Amino acid sequence: MFNLFKRKPKVYSKIENHIFGIITELLKVSSTDINVDELGGKYYLSNEEQHFKVTILSNDYVIRLTNTRDSVAEKYDKFFVEDVLKAVKEEKHRRMELVYDSITNSIEKMAERLHNTLIESNGQETQKIRHLDPKPIKGKRVNF
Repeated sequence: MFNLFKRKPKVYSKIENHIFGIITELLKVSSTDINVDELGGKYYLSNEEQHFKVTILSNDYVIRLTNTRDSVAEKYDKFFVEDVLKAVKEEKHRRMELVYDSITNSIEKMAERLHNTLIESNGQETQKIRHLDPKPIKGKRVNF
């Protein structure tokens, strides 16, 4: 059975291909900041090293590109903007996962370090007690 609602792959215009390429290249660079205003439907990419800024207004389907020489803001096809946003959201999610994994790893290492410290400390306490306690008396067993 075929799906009537399945979207056909969109063929982008030359401009859309370039815009998509610019955005995906910016997303590949870790120094590109990704900021999101979910309620306002605004997405911001900023790369200070390359003097590049991108603003995506998802509610209006507008993408603004700015560098030191040029600035252009145009309204694009809904499906094109949705594809761009998908790429931005995927990269944002990937970066958040890296941060989450890093935090989890740090907590795990801290917990392991504290656990080992406690084990060492308890081991030293046990040895102190053994040195302080007299040896058990050998002899008859007394039942109470």
